[in-house]
Amino acid sequence: MGRNKPLLPDSKKGESTVNGDQYSTIATALSMVGMIARGGFRVRPDDAVPPLGDGRAARTVVIAGNAGPAMWRAFRADIRPGPDPLDRWCRSVLAEIAKEIGAGLVLPSDGPPYAPFQRWAMRAEAVFISPLGLLIHPKWGLWHGYRGAFLVGEPFDVPPREAGQSPCESCPEKPCLTTCPVGAFTGEDYRVDDCTAYLHRPDGSSCLTGGCRARRACPVGKNHLPEPDQAGFHMQAFLASRP
Repeated sequence: MGRNKPLLPDSKKGESTVNGDQYSTIATALSMVGMIARGGFRVRPDDAVPPLGDGRAARTVVIAGNAGPAMWRAFRADIRPGPDPLDRWCRSVLAEIAKEIGAGLVLPSDGPPYAPFQRWAMRAEAVFISPLGLLIHPKWGLWHGYRGAFLVGEPFDVPPREAGQSPCESCPEKPCLTTCPVGAFTGEDYRVDDCTAYLHRPDGSSCLTGGCRARRACPVGKNHLPEPDQAGFHMQAFLASRP
């Protein structure tokens, strides 16, 4: 499962490989499984970053994520039967990379307690909380994800966080708040039970097979919408997670 060849020679696996190219090394490894490096940050006391397995404090965090079709296609070609297949696949390929670079690994699904991935993401790159509660990216809109975080015991340089403001601030109509057929999004709350009930109805098939209609209404990142089978997979996973 995962990449066909190791990122580092066998003699280096599990050892710290921190050097001036550490971030680009991680980015290259992620690209081999269809993911991308989503920025990083030097750890501060208030970041709530857990210690490494050997008890050392993490000094640098690099976020792993996805945008566009590459990760979905890599996962689809390697999908295994069983529950939570995407989480299991992400854990497998990211753990392999973490082992090779001598880093700790945290996934959004690890918990409770759960790591504050939204806060970490906003530290790492220019993303902002949208009216739907999802993080919006100036290029990818709402069509991106965070799959894990590498925790490294040594400090090293990461790309500086780009300046900018949320694209939602220059969106007067905010169609994401008016498109949901059952008004599940209010700008202050997400009525998840109303959403789930609608998806079980025959007229909810558009959202169930094509992805959330409110999310699709966002004008940012329109050319990064997921492929139909990817959208349907995530919506079915969402339903399966509901009691």
